[in-house]
Amino acid sequence: MQEPEITRDLIEAHGLKPDEYERILEIIGREPSFTELGIFSAMWNEHCSYKSSKKWLRTLPTEGPQVICGPGENAGVVDIGDGQAVVFKMESHNHPSYIEPYQGAATGVGGILRDVFTMGARPIAAMNSLSFGEVSHPKTRQLVNGVVHGIGGYGNAFGVPTVGGEVRFDPAYNGNCLVNAFAAGLADADKIFYSAASGVGMPVVYLGAKTGRDGVGGATMASAEFDETIEEKRPTVQVGDPFTEKRLMEATLELMATGAVISIQDMGAAGLTCSAVEMGDKGGLGVRLDLDAVPQREENMTAYEMMLSESQERMLMVLKPELEAEARAVFEKWDLDFAIVGETIEEDRFLIMHDGQIMADLPLSKLSSTAPEYDRPWEETPPAPPIKSNLPDTDPIEALKRIIGSPNHCGKQWVYEQYDTMVMADTVRGPGLGAGLVRVHGTEKLLAFTSDVTPRYVKANPVEGGKQAVAEAYRNLTAVGAKPLATTDNMNFGNPEKPAIMGQFVGAIKGIGAAVEALDMPIVSGNVSLYNETDGRAILPTPTIGAVGLIPHIDQAITGTAAEGDALLLLGAEGAHMGQSTYLAEVLEIAEGDAPAVDLEAEARHGDFIRAHHARIRACTDLSDGGLALAAFEMAEAAGVGVTIETGRIPELYGEDQARYLIACDDEAAKALMDAASNADIPLARVGRFGGDDVTLGTSSAPLTDLAAIFRSTFGKLFD
Repeated sequence: MQEPEITRDLIEAHGLKPDEYERILEIIGREPSFTELGIFSAMWNEHCSYKSSKKWLRTLPTEGPQVICGPGENAGVVDIGDGQAVVFKMESHNHPSYIEPYQGAATGVGGILRDVFTMGARPIAAMNSLSFGEVSHPKTRQLVNGVVHGIGGYGNAFGVPTVGGEVRFDPAYNGNCLVNAFAAGLADADKIFYSAASGVGMPVVYLGAKTGRDGVGGATMASAEFDETIEEKRPTVQVGDPFTEKRLMEATLELMATGAVISIQDMGAAGLTCSAVEMGDKGGLGVRLDLDAVPQREENMTAYEMMLSESQERMLMVLKPELEAEARAVFEKWDLDFAIVGETIEEDRFLIMHDGQIMADLPLSKLSSTAPEYDRPWEETPPAPPIKSNLPDTDPIEALKRIIGSPNHCGKQWVYEQYDTMVMADTVRGPGLGAGLVRVHGTEKLLAFTSDVTPRYVKANPVEGGKQAVAEAYRNLTAVGAKPLATTDNMNFGNPEKPAIMGQFVGAIKGIGAAVEALDMPIVSGNVSLYNETDGRAILPTPTIGAVGLIPHIDQAITGTAAEGDALLLLGAEGAHMGQSTYLAEVLEIAEGDAPAVDLEAEARHGDFIRAHHARIRACTDLSDGGLALAAFEMAEAAGVGVTIETGRIPELYGEDQARYLIACDDEAAKALMDAASNADIPLARVGRFGGDDVTLGTSSAPLTDLAAIFRSTFGKLFD
């Protein structure tokens, strides 16, 4: 088939700037073929090359004694003792989910699961962080339903429990929702599989499902802003099949046990192109591919289409040739394709053959590690002005009703009840109660999982907002008794070519870096999603933090609920900070003031205190959105018992100061905790008591059943 002529419009359609195209001409000394243009476009787009973010990502702390493998592989790997490791990562599928909500979200789940089992780990937990536009926007209802059903449809059929996540709404996401998918798996620490190819003349093997035309150009689409042509991008969204993925996982793990695998890579963004280039580049080798051998489900596919297809449930492997028969038998048993499609070569070449013709012949190393890297101009976000509005003397219970009746802070049962949270039978604590808990099968250990970010904080103050996202993840893990181990970040921002947006990114990276270092939670994997804009309007800066913690023995977990007569203790400062608070947003409908300051030393000391005294704590939660009042209500609602808080002052009830926890325990334990806190110079005070049938804030009260009805019914009324 005759390939199109390379024109200026074609270059622009591939997301390449004029100077980038000139660089391609310098590298290869000639005009590229159409297939070569597509390969460069895929490898040099923002989604694959991180060309705007590499400079700053390198500043993040990524090492520690617990880290087996940090960023750069399919997923991060962290030691959990006893020869075991947890493997995890979070990735975005934002643009595909806005265009085609069900398949976009479903294939986001599929992709992150492959990242985990490609490393040799069996997935044990999933989470998601979802950001949508305002509820009244005409597309929000469709997006929420499609995304939630897509996540549930894929994860439930594959058979992995969804144990946590978050859902938020803001007008800034009206034209660009965010779907961040997290997965974690377990592996033997000495049996991790990596993607670097080794050995010359080794077979390159295609594994899994057949290649079709779905997803062609998906990575390039993910690196562009949206405009009125959005519907034209629908064919770039992949189609997922969770049952095929389940078979692919079982076949891959069985294959790994044969000893046949030299290296292995998921075919994700940019499909065959990216997987082959990354494997070759990491191993310092070239790769030759014969596309005639690629399993295809559609007729007359071109080299361009095969190289850029993002069809799902596919892997690429470098194989030990003497074990080909054993490896092929595994995949044939699972009724999956196994095809030798090329070999590793000594030369620095990416050589693509089709129908006996050379369709691409490029220096492989120039496609990956030497892709363009930019030091984008950036502007520091100016300090947020203080709150201008006079805070009215609102009735605290009426304020609580407004908050728990809002889509951002009502119960999300409608969402997570559509997910299978108990499959595999190791879930100890599912969504809706803080960090999720999953038993390490066959042991007494538990792993804790959480996902956190407060975008309005990041917009007001990117540095403190970045710190706060990490600190809240640290607290959520601590509140269940876990020692935080490590983090994965999903950096969702607008157009990095705008200095103000790039300044948000830089500030958030600085804050995240400071926090993960101070709290010993190194970044071991992650994803950057830029150009989240529609018609020039950016999303809120949303650097989602996924974090994993370890509980060495189930007896150390804090998983109870408050009981009648329990004391309510506040660990940390009395509430005062109202800037960018939930109270301002939901009750007064304003967004003013600075983000709360994060004292990382206090966060660490307070977390250590909680873990050291877990045996005296019946129930615990961190304080974040909604402050003391919302946290106390959620504890009461979960336990089905009323609560009385002595103060009725709005700043004390709804301030969002950091490094704080609420503790429920009996009076004897409360006294012991107060004594221990005094000796350790930890601020700890009684602020109320659980009991009765009402929620009382100062002198204002309402029946718990009435408030619980608001909390539990709001989301379903909006989206059923």
